[in-house]
Amino acid sequence: MTIAPEAGTTTAPVPSQSTYQTRVADYWNAEENPVNLELGKIDDLYHHHYGIGEADRSVLDEPDPVRRRQRLTAELHRLEHAQAELLADRLGPLTPGDRVFDAGCGRGGGSVVAHLRYGCEADGVTISAKQAEFAGEQARKRGIDDRVRYHCRNMLDTGLPSGAFAASWNNESTMYVELDLLFAEHARLLRRGGRYVVITGCYNDTYGRASREVSLINAHYICDIHPRSAYFRAMARNRLVPVQVQDLTEAALPYWELRREADHLVTGIEDTFLNAYRNGSFQYLLIAADRV
Repeated sequence: MTIAPEAGTTTAPVPSQSTYQTRVADYWNAEENPVNLELGKIDDLYHHHYGIGEADRSVLDEPDPVRRRQRLTAELHRLEHAQAELLADRLGPLTPGDRVFDAGCGRGGGSVVAHLRYGCEADGVTISAKQAEFAGEQARKRGIDDRVRYHCRNMLDTGLPSGAFAASWNNESTMYVELDLLFAEHARLLRRGGRYVVITGCYNDTYGRASREVSLINAHYICDIHPRSAYFRAMARNRLVPVQVQDLTEAALPYWELRREADHLVTGIEDTFLNAYRNGSFQYLLIAADRV
């Protein structure tokens, strides 16, 4: 396993991984989706997740097509940023002397949000060398690369120091890994009393097995969505005790309804998400847990 220095950005070969993880890395190294890149260009905060909250649908009434496109993009970014702020809010209270861990950090937006909110140090880990390099460049442009670092590593085996982190999180990245291995690594990294937060889509066990819509989402993102119950069982086995569970399913619908209208950003999966949320087979959850 190749471990890069603590400072700066890892661009070394990706750590030891399975064939599936290699496929995931290849997917994200090649990804240039406008729904990720165009939204991030607004304020150089690049998120790789969806949005929550009431949408300003008046943007759809904009008569000028260029202006309509700009307003749609800005509104979708506002919704995804609201999701990032909600997660950051659940990490606290933190201080500038604390260190936080962003597992599956993508292009790095979440780490920057946490740093700007609390002044803390942040380490983001992604299996994509391209994402780590991109995120590191964004941190350098902001002049915060001494406090916000990105590493191309496997989030199941980070090589980061045990007990060094006050808080950690996954934002829509748990569906790429085994939960027991993931939560064991978070428990190792967190100090006693440290806070772990996850926002994720999961399939509803009461519905039965994964629905057709969930299977289509899996195929679209080459992921493996877990059942809701798996999160709580794996947390219990790994010294993570939930202190808050928030169902964000209804709050996620306006984002998807608006995104479906954004011709320049649609990926073809929008109706699948909406159908899955509405038929009850898929849920969007936030779980905050303390490390004991």
